[in-house]
Amino acid sequence: MGEQSLSQLQPFSPPPPAAAGPSASRASRSKKPHSSVPSGSNQSKKPRLTRSIPGHPLSADGEVAAAIQHLRAADPALAIVIDAHEPPAFQCPHRPFQSLVRSILYQQLAFKAAASVYSRFLSLLGGEHNVLPDAVLALTPQELRQIGVSPRKASYLHDLARKYASGILSDAAVVSMDDRSLAAMLTMVKGIGAWSVHMFMIFSLARPDVLPAADLGVRKGVQHLYGLEDVPRPSQMERLCEQWRPYRSVGAWYMWRLIESKAPPLAPAIPVGPPLLPATTEELMLQQQQQQQQQQQQLVIQMIDPLQMLPGMG
Repeated sequence: MGEQSLSQLQPFSPPPPAAAGPSASRASRSKKPHSSVPSGSNQSKKPRLTRSIPGHPLSADGEVAAAIQHLRAADPALAIVIDAHEPPAFQCPHRPFQSLVRSILYQQLAFKAAASVYSRFLSLLGGEHNVLPDAVLALTPQELRQIGVSPRKASYLHDLARKYASGILSDAAVVSMDDRSLAAMLTMVKGIGAWSVHMFMIFSLARPDVLPAADLGVRKGVQHLYGLEDVPRPSQMERLCEQWRPYRSVGAWYMWRLIESKAPPLAPAIPVGPPLLPATTEELMLQQQQQQQQQQQQLVIQMIDPLQMLPGMG
């Protein structure tokens, strides 16, 4: 994906919280579900809203296994999906600032195009080790435009870098904030919305209990999982996924896998040239079905591709 020297970087995982004793740890992992099936660089300034984060990151040893054990017991329907897929891995080799920069650059682009832009961005800076706030601020909009970054995205990058350079944000602050505070701080950055924050918390920080309730892929996954007639609204997702706590991030990961497995196979290409004989009714119906399959596949690709920009998808 155009990234350099990834093997030389150590995965950046949030530090585990202060130990609260073995009994507290066991209690957090054995939380009883409500029901098995739902009923319907300058760091001189102190960052605001910092609080300790509950639970262990999913990158910690044994945490994914604990999450899977909990989800199996809490949701029999989800247990079937878990059995059909390899377990996820939540490790990110990037520092938070670099992950946020990467998220902005990948926004609203096809995966290959975004990877190409990101590769040119790294070359412009001289490598991943130079993805730093001051270095990003030094890039002009014209320089960024020459590598395929729009003026709007350039303003997003500069706004993020300014907040880091001024001390409003820092990698240490990002890691130490609780989910609610972190969302409030990051959505102050131009171009970073709730969806981007949720993806960042799950795949870059390995936060265990993040539910991207507005994500279409997760919502469609929940629809398939529980046999719902309609795609659930974001406002319904909290109730439907309540039994996944405190591992809703892992539950969401399995919803993406579920939707990915539902993608229809690529239909054969429809001939471009006119047929030698007028098409029969059956041929026309077959062509319509093939077109519908292609459209459905593209819809699934649109839901899955944005996630490929983030590591740890397994």
